[in-house]
Amino acid sequence: MTETPENRGYATDTLDLPGWTHVYSGKVRDLYEPADEAVLQRFGQDCVLVVASDRISAYDHVLSSEIPDKGRILTQLSLWWFDQLGVEHHVLGYTAEDGVPAEVEGRAMICKKLDMFPVECIARGYLTGSGLVEYKASGTVCNIPLPEGLVDGSRLEHAIFTPSAKALIGEHDENITYDAVVALVGDDIAGRLSELTLKIYTTAEKIARERGIILADTKVEFGYDAVSGSITLGDEVLTPDSSRFWDAATYKPGQAQPSYDKQYVRDWLTSPESGWDKSSDTPPPALPADVVERTRSRYVEAYEKITGKTFS
Repeated sequence: MTETPENRGYATDTLDLPGWTHVYSGKVRDLYEPADEAVLQRFGQDCVLVVASDRISAYDHVLSSEIPDKGRILTQLSLWWFDQLGVEHHVLGYTAEDGVPAEVEGRAMICKKLDMFPVECIARGYLTGSGLVEYKASGTVCNIPLPEGLVDGSRLEHAIFTPSAKALIGEHDENITYDAVVALVGDDIAGRLSELTLKIYTTAEKIARERGIILADTKVEFGYDAVSGSITLGDEVLTPDSSRFWDAATYKPGQAQPSYDKQYVRDWLTSPESGWDKSSDTPPPALPADVVERTRSRYVEAYEKITGKTFS
């Protein structure tokens, strides 16, 4: 559980799910608390149903267009990764037998309620994005010095922990230093967050590379599990929405790399064809059908290449 109704929320159309009460909607996920006796007896009060929608966001806007099957793809990919990583995570169940309503089976997970840390935990193994912007200005990323002469897409000698602070609605997350994380959560927890984040990245990078995919960077989130007393991996993990995946066959440092994500959406929104000014307060226009289909195909391709399974 990454956010609470008290600090964030988005107006969306939600489902009426038997045995569950809707409590919160994020950009792309909806949260429900249990009201069914069987679920309460099995998991207790400290669980939540996380439903991944087909909504898509870009430039801090939730678009009116949806990407068919996106919620199922990201949920199934997250579940696959949770099984590979060897770290404690928040998933309790994900089938109808576990108590997931039939209407959302395949794109929902019953998860532990966690007290989330106010830090976006990011690991970078390659230089690009906001890290590249900072590097060009100062030779550092989150105040971590890097060698001279790196270019867009350069592989780093060692993956680095480059956290960011969670932003309010409509604002961008802000890169912060490790010392800032210590100030937020304390020295011991900051060290553990860094250790776990880099462990997840290192494990996933190796797995993805064996499948012809480069994992350039990834964002994960952790929370405190009051029942077990442990730091626990929450939210989604290692999906195209939370990670930057590149095709190893076409990877070439010194240029922007095509990503397995919503780049088609971003490119169209910022093109003259869309007629939209992202610096304005005007909501983005609906996506053309070909952009929707190409984006869906990119998500499916990422799922199939990484897991080795056919998405149907």
